[in-house]
Amino acid sequence: MTHAMSSDLLWQTKLAARIHDPAEKALVLLRDPAGHEGGTSRALKRLLGLEPLPQQIDSDNDDVLSTVLFHRGVSREVYRHVQRADWWAAAADRPQWPMQEITVTTKRGEEKTIAVAPWARVDWAQQPVLIHPLTGAQFDLGRLGETDIHDLKERSFAHFSGLLKALGAEGDAPQDWRKTLLAYWRFGPELTEEQDNGKLGALWPLLPADTRVPDHSIWDHLDLTSAFAGAFVADPKGEAALLAVSIGPVQSFIAAARSTSDLWAGSHLLSRLAWETMRPVCEALGPDAILFPRLRGIPQVDLWLRDQMGLPDRLFEGCEWRMTGTDANPLFSAALPNRFVAVVPASQARELAERCAQAVRAWLAERGQEVVRRLLEVANPDPQATPTPFEQMREQLAGFPEVHWAAVPFSLIRPRNEDKQTDLDVSALLDAMAPFFGVEPGKPCGFLDTPAWQALAKDIDWGDGTTFFAPNPGVLYPAVYDLAERVLAAAKAARTFEQQQQQGWRDALSGEVEWLTTDRTQLALPPGQRTDTLWTRVADRKPAWARKGEHLGALSALKRLWPTMFAEEVSQALGKDVSRFVVSTHTMALAHQLDWWLERGGHAAAGTAEALKDAEPVALPRRLTRRHAKKPALADAKRLPGLLEAARDDEDEKLADAQKKLRLTLGTALNQDEAKLETYYAMLMMDGDRMGAILSGEDHTSITYRQSFHPQVQTGFDRHAARQPLIQRYGAQKRPVSPNRHLAISGALNDFSQTVVRHVVEEEHLGRVIYAGGDDVLAMLPVADLLRCMQRLRHAYSGAAPEDEALDWGNLGKDPEALHCKAGFAWLRGRLMRMMGERATASTGAVIAHYQAPLAAVLRELRAAEKRAKSEGGRDAFSITVIKRSGGALYLTAEWGEPLALLGDLIEFLRDEGTSRRAVYRSLEWLRDLPDPGQQPAMLEKLLAYQLDRQSGGDARKQEPVLAARLTRLAVEQGGEAREWLANFLSVAEFLARETRGGLKATMQQEKQAA
Repeated sequence: MTHAMSSDLLWQTKLAARIHDPAEKALVLLRDPAGHEGGTSRALKRLLGLEPLPQQIDSDNDDVLSTVLFHRGVSREVYRHVQRADWWAAAADRPQWPMQEITVTTKRGEEKTIAVAPWARVDWAQQPVLIHPLTGAQFDLGRLGETDIHDLKERSFAHFSGLLKALGAEGDAPQDWRKTLLAYWRFGPELTEEQDNGKLGALWPLLPADTRVPDHSIWDHLDLTSAFAGAFVADPKGEAALLAVSIGPVQSFIAAARSTSDLWAGSHLLSRLAWETMRPVCEALGPDAILFPRLRGIPQVDLWLRDQMGLPDRLFEGCEWRMTGTDANPLFSAALPNRFVAVVPASQARELAERCAQAVRAWLAERGQEVVRRLLEVANPDPQATPTPFEQMREQLAGFPEVHWAAVPFSLIRPRNEDKQTDLDVSALLDAMAPFFGVEPGKPCGFLDTPAWQALAKDIDWGDGTTFFAPNPGVLYPAVYDLAERVLAAAKAARTFEQQQQQGWRDALSGEVEWLTTDRTQLALPPGQRTDTLWTRVADRKPAWARKGEHLGALSALKRLWPTMFAEEVSQALGKDVSRFVVSTHTMALAHQLDWWLERGGHAAAGTAEALKDAEPVALPRRLTRRHAKKPALADAKRLPGLLEAARDDEDEKLADAQKKLRLTLGTALNQDEAKLETYYAMLMMDGDRMGAILSGEDHTSITYRQSFHPQVQTGFDRHAARQPLIQRYGAQKRPVSPNRHLAISGALNDFSQTVVRHVVEEEHLGRVIYAGGDDVLAMLPVADLLRCMQRLRHAYSGAAPEDEALDWGNLGKDPEALHCKAGFAWLRGRLMRMMGERATASTGAVIAHYQAPLAAVLRELRAAEKRAKSEGGRDAFSITVIKRSGGALYLTAEWGEPLALLGDLIEFLRDEGTSRRAVYRSLEWLRDLPDPGQQPAMLEKLLAYQLDRQSGGDARKQEPVLAARLTRLAVEQGGEAREWLANFLSVAEFLARETRGGLKATMQQEKQAA
């Protein structure tokens, strides 16, 4: 068979697997006389020129593939690959339920024993319930029974045939199987409004694959079936393997930064390296071969589909990355984690892993050489006569990034019954697992030692005709995944690398390697003597690439030039100029004051207008820009912080003059001579808790088998289990990890990081996302927005906000642009998105610092705060550090909920015009001499109430008894550290209550006081 023929065979087989079930299956099951495989799915097969086989292969599952249609001449063996893939995918994702064996007489008069479960037949259109796969929460969509079956099928068929038309697959035109597969994978789950008529768009991506187990979508099932089918057909023996790959290092690479631009570049470049590592697998087997992370809808993957795979540009017209011509474009978001898990042909696992490593290193090496060429062009030496920096770049990038991989073949599981893929021999799997679990070979361990596997693996005499479907190898995905993760961990622990020989002074960012030079003798020069180096020339002519005195090595230079290089790449992809801007720290500090100034007309003070003409415009927060887009003063607002930016490296006199002009101008909005400038900004770092445990399916993060079932099936299961304690115990067993779980987690994290985080930080607040990938978020905010944004992100991560508990989903049309979170789902702009669920928690570290504080120091404190939230806070907590310009720091660590709410209420109390902040100072004075608050809480509450009462008046005074009681209760809960904790709590509240960092409300109050 030629390579072209074998390639066609791969994509045909994957496509046949992808369309074996119609997307609308859940809505037509039990309602359509044609059956769920007799509607859109069959019509699509005919449209694609695929023909049915005359025979139907028997199976012991009433929901498996029965009539898959193939191209004329495709062998029965390939048919078996698709059927086997469907069996495995269903077994991997769906829990078993007990069946009842009954004996019936066939039309021929023969007796036959079959397994049935009439109570497990669900008319989902009448009872449309989704189940969150990570929490078991039920999401009732109300009756969908009035939806017309024929209308559903027509819309579904029109959607997919429209994709074929866009590909030019009409009439006698040759079929491009790979393009068709890629188009169906990418756009199958996205109904256009024209095709949908506003009826199914939000629900379409979440339609369940199995109405009885509605915790995973039909798209998850089709993705997994296609992945298995592709691996089977591409392997000479029809064997698949699970491949786990990771790259690194992560933290040290991102952390080496002197500016917010460096920080963004490190995280974005790492995400790009992750994609370049995944790309060989996607090109060989399709992006659906990668189970984690989910790649559908990732902008960088879309670009690959369009520019390398040849999908028509018009298919992407509705994508946000296609429409946004600024650096708010999602292409600038770091979207991918540093690891992936894929289903691959077993015989190709090693080759694919090695290709991944080679591809990412080759890509980075090319970028490195381009960086050197650009630096030399700016510095003006002849590149041909200057080999040294090219050599340094090659040497320093050698072996970077580190790539580790592990592969576990499913052939460790042998079905004794090959035809039905049942009667499993797991002895080889047990032997392979033994060294990694510390047990003797052959001894059950991991998933093979759980009650769930024992119930499925053993031929148990239930005594009443009860039976379970015989398991196939797909059921053992948890064991294969666990083994792959353990082998990968061992590979990382055993890593070896060659120490690079470096000379002279080190790189200014990392401090680890020598800096790039055109003359190696210069490496011995100390900082004060470097007067004519590559970097001094670059700093003079291209200050965005190097500050005065900075000398950078290979990776640091790559990070410094990456914003320029990637912006050019995006400009070329979009056909329009796109510049990459990062909001500076002092711009962020001033964000609310600039917002108010624009709101009040944006009048420049005398003498300032002339100075603004020479100031460079800077990037402003997206919400501020959008809100005031039509105001002429917006151009001046972009230049006001530029006055400070230009004077930053000059003498103190110029900086003082720039600050004076800024105070005068902002003062015009307050009817004051001068405004007091806010000089502090905030950064937050959020990280999901126990993500490793969630991915591996540990007990406390899993739901039971019973919870996976549709409510109707749960009722029938309970009746059955009441007679069988063993079945009852099976239902109470926690479900192990599954491909569906990985796809659900990845999909939730993608939607959270790429859509929800940006909305919360940049549209609800005046912040800027620096990094949002998976469960990790790094953002910069005005101090006034920090607390609200922290709590909002935490609620959104779980998909559960207290204010939305009583939400009626039917009323969302009244507020289409707002974000709503309930029952583990989020709704935003017509999209219903699964979030991580209420059991998933996250911790956040935050730092409030002066805008001139060294960013490296701020980042160290930020990482320390995030670690404190997880350690001292016990996870599901936050930790705030305030770095004072005058010296010293404040620290506050607490759980989410009441502590954060109380902090906000106390800030509002202290900010009230009737309250003096001396209430805090006086309380701190006597707190030192107070007996242990845990022993005498009544005394603490009384004294707090007394001080708050003395220093307040008007409406604020009414709040003091409640505030005192709440403060006392929280302080006592801290145990032996109550006094110190309360002092920090009060001090942080006082710092945040100061007039310049209160946002719009505080600014209006400041204006009122001035009047």
